[in-house]
Amino acid sequence: MNTKAKVNKKDNKGITLIALIITIIILVILAAVSIRAVFGDKMVKVATDGARKLRTRAKKRRRNI
Repeated sequence: MNTKAKVNKKDNKGITLIALIITIIILVILAAVSIRAVFGDKMVKVATDGARKLRTRAKKRRRNI
């Protein structure tokens, strides 16, 4: 009887770990969706505009060297 109890405990730990990983993945997806819903495309536009400015600055610095 003890060996079956030990086997079940090992199986439960594995299932718990898998459940934890799946839960974290779902929470990350929900966070990404909610952030996108709150900020919309404005956040994406700000990020691309910032990247574009950095590229133009880098090009100007290369020309000056």
